[in-house]
Amino acid sequence: MKLQGKSVVVTGASSGMGKAIVELFAREGASVVAVARRQSRLEELAASLADAPGRVLPYVGDVSKKETNEGMIDYAVAQFGRLDILVNNAGVMDDMSPIGDVTDERFDQVMKINTYGPMYAMRKAVQVFLQQGGGNIINVASIGAMRSAAGAAYVASKAALVAMTKNTAYMYIPNGIRCNAIAPGGINSEIGSSMGMPNMAGYGRVKNVLATAPAPGSTEQIASAAIFLASEDSSYVNGDVLVVDGGWIAG
Repeated sequence: MKLQGKSVVVTGASSGMGKAIVELFAREGASVVAVARRQSRLEELAASLADAPGRVLPYVGDVSKKETNEGMIDYAVAQFGRLDILVNNAGVMDDMSPIGDVTDERFDQVMKINTYGPMYAMRKAVQVFLQQGGGNIINVASIGAMRSAAGAAYVASKAALVAMTKNTAYMYIPNGIRCNAIAPGGINSEIGSSMGMPNMAGYGRVKNVLATAPAPGSTEQIASAAIFLASEDSSYVNGDVLVVDGGWIAG
């Protein structure tokens, strides 16, 4: 098992990519704190993995809030004695608004979940990693950070996350802390439900990019990328953005 004895925190764990990551990590022996807002789904997930080699403990919270991000790290250390891996997976879409139409409320919402939340979690986790002598961060970004496949708020939030990933990797090389990102393309998940009614001007432009996308990938394919970055298989990979998009960005 690739993660035997490892302590992990995964956000956005109640559905989609986060759920698939928790399932695979637990089957690979990890002890996982699964973080999301929906308690019933987290409890169902933990129950479904009761016979897995690893453990899954639900942690209910809103990752847009500093106290949730700091609390989940403290909880993992309290329960498992250490933290080895942080997976910042939770994310929200925007409504595809171009910059001229984006509202303060939408921009704040997207940035708080997609950028501020991971920043709070990374800051807290790094403090633990420095005391331990190392650790591993995996951020779920998006190919939206590399091409205009969404609105201004979403692409800005994911580009900022990529920049934080690379900066963190470089800054903490001497401390044994790795930090990488996964950039999914179109994945069959629930994130689209957070978009609401799209801005038609923005969607009219973005649909030209979306039209070139291959068939959507699966959440399990993202989980497989995450297990690679979490394990010793990627021990010399640091500051990288692993694109998992079926070749979409290559076109």
